[in-house]
Amino acid sequence: MPFPLEQRVNALRARAEADPRIEAVLLYGSYTIAEADEFSDIEAYLFIDDESLPDFDVAAFLGTVAEIRLASVNQHGVNAVIFDDLMRGEFHAEAASSVDQVRSWRGMIHLPDPDRAVLLDRTGGLTDAAAVLTEPHRPEPAATARQLVDDLTNWTLMAANLLARGETARGHALLTGVVAPFQLRLCRLLRGTVDNWLTPSRRLEHDLTTEDYARHAATTSRLVPDEVTLAARESWQWTRSLSDEAARRWEMPLDQELFELIAARLA
Repeated sequence: MPFPLEQRVNALRARAEADPRIEAVLLYGSYTIAEADEFSDIEAYLFIDDESLPDFDVAAFLGTVAEIRLASVNQHGVNAVIFDDLMRGEFHAEAASSVDQVRSWRGMIHLPDPDRAVLLDRTGGLTDAAAVLTEPHRPEPAATARQLVDDLTNWTLMAANLLARGETARGHALLTGVVAPFQLRLCRLLRGTVDNWLTPSRRLEHDLTTEDYARHAATTSRLVPDEVTLAARESWQWTRSLSDEAARRWEMPLDQELFELIAARLA
């Protein structure tokens, strides 16, 4: 028996096929890379006939797919819904004439099996465009490492200044939301585990070594001043370790004096 997400995908396909206003539907996310489970979201682009788009009610359409408990438009302009079985959904409504924009998503969205992602394509244009998204993003190692080290240095100094000022909550948010993703990307670059580059925390338990996972864990903390400060120090130590490794591999110069000054600010 199909699991709930597959049933929802099949229902979306059927309802879209029955609605002449919808010219194409493209899924993205875990379902399209065969990693979905019972906790996965359903995420899709709905390409609507240009004349119908201004009056197209996304929530009303989705209500024909399954019962909805919550429908809203989030801060990114995406239609976010919660179905009655607590499955989340994110749906973009785009003009059918813009379907060729999908080609520009190369490096941002990975669709290893376009046939699994394209639910509806009345003209064939979406299938052609999605075909360019089959390869995962592969960052250029040396240049990317340089950028990541510079970004980590810059943002860690900001976090250090915030903590020194006593803005614990803001410093904690910066370490968690900005510094950590850059660290994970640098770690992935060094370990060659870049398949989840676009969402670096994805499958972290599987992709990182035990040692790397422990180093990452040490950079997290509760929102308690002493604990955040300790986590910030651990974070900077891991950044320096990763930076040193990157410098050796790609012959990249580092400003060790600047690194020491940041360490002193965190002390």
